[in-house]
Amino acid sequence: MPTLILVRHGQSQWNLENRFTGWWDVDLTEKGVAEAKAAGALMAKKGILPTAAFTSFQTRAIKTLNLALEEAGRLWLPVTKDWRLNERHYGGLTGLNKQETRDRHGDEQVHIWRRSFDIPPPPMEAGSAYDLSADPRYAGIDIPNTESLKLTIERVLPYWESAILPVLAGGETVLISAHGNSLRALVKHLSGISDDDITGLEIPTGQPIIYQFDDAMQPGLRAYLKDM
Repeated sequence: MPTLILVRHGQSQWNLENRFTGWWDVDLTEKGVAEAKAAGALMAKKGILPTAAFTSFQTRAIKTLNLALEEAGRLWLPVTKDWRLNERHYGGLTGLNKQETRDRHGDEQVHIWRRSFDIPPPPMEAGSAYDLSADPRYAGIDIPNTESLKLTIERVLPYWESAILPVLAGGETVLISAHGNSLRALVKHLSGISDDDITGLEIPTGQPIIYQFDDAMQPGLRAYLKDM
């Protein structure tokens, strides 16, 4: 039975500092490392072991994947990295403390930027301290300057359809280590969640989510691995 495992990266330094991160590359905290290792240990304990793996271009997701695979005895697996699994781009909010941003712009406006389906934050200005145009990992990529969840879905789902779903259809157990919003894009699609309802869905760090697919490649109910 094809099985999909989704894991949001462990706690990052900017998660801890309550800052908008987006495409900026930050590392895991000690807690984040522990969460990643615990995810791999749980996969081994439950006997749901990946045979293929995908992740983004961002350190926190890559390290989470590597730590989980090592704990599960699967560090030898081939891994595919792609920028389309990156976190949503937070534009001009990147690097800002979330509470300070609420104090400056008001709770309602920040809630709209964070949780509306199709309203992106203000765009990142060229030359910003968080401008990634010179980052070699994104050479030749049209880097967005801001994204809503809708725009994030528009890059994640074509990649899902073209690159990941065919691997699953071959009977593999696929692990995706990615980010809160790129995973929300997949969960929205797989679970048929409405535009309104997806804005309230939280995906916790380091907690594997499982989908099992039938012979017609239709996903069953999602479940946390810890509850299976």
